[in-house]
Amino acid sequence: MPTAMFDAQMAILAASGLVVTIDDAIDSLHTKNPDAANQVVVTFDDGTSDLVNNAFPILEHYGVPSTLYVATDFLERKVSFPQDGLPMSWAALDDARASGLVTVGSHSHTHALFDRLQSDAVADEIARSDELIENRLGFRPMHFAYPKAVRGSVDAERAIRLRYKSAALAGTRPNVYGATDVHRLSRSPIQVSDGMDFFESKLAGGMSLEDDIRELVNRWRYRRMTT
Repeated sequence: MPTAMFDAQMAILAASGLVVTIDDAIDSLHTKNPDAANQVVVTFDDGTSDLVNNAFPILEHYGVPSTLYVATDFLERKVSFPQDGLPMSWAALDDARASGLVTVGSHSHTHALFDRLQSDAVADEIARSDELIENRLGFRPMHFAYPKAVRGSVDAERAIRLRYKSAALAGTRPNVYGATDVHRLSRSPIQVSDGMDFFESKLAGGMSLEDDIRELVNRWRYRRMTT
């Protein structure tokens, strides 16, 4: 995404006064508070260096809090993500977190797809991710995002529910206050092709059909993949 477009989107969010931390949003979702009905949480996946180099200065400029779900193996081994995404360093992530604007969550250890892992592999992915975040940053993560937004198997989902305060999937639709499973949170992916019009439509909770189609396509695309 061009930096100028991201800047314009964050300016809209900052002016709206709707952006909250994920912890505040989860607390609100357990209520039926009409005053909180339009809260927004900004999230990122993986842990690529462009977040701290390009996106974070914009978030800091506008005072927009965000959540980053990190795939810890890439940061720890300093290996590139698919499509040549360079991993950020643990030190850079710690600096961003210290600003008070970044909540760090888990995105698994190796970015494994949780719908096709055996129970022992699920436990290992969770444990290794949590241990690295605790060792490198000093705390255990309380929020999780499923890799590629693909929901896990029954056993995997049970493990995630026992360990984390929330878990995120895809789903271009609102999370309804008082009626949302916080371990199946919907997230609206923002793409370059959205432009500003579709961005504002997604911000208002629209375009759910787009995500229904994406989910079907992704399950076919990832059928032979493990990460």
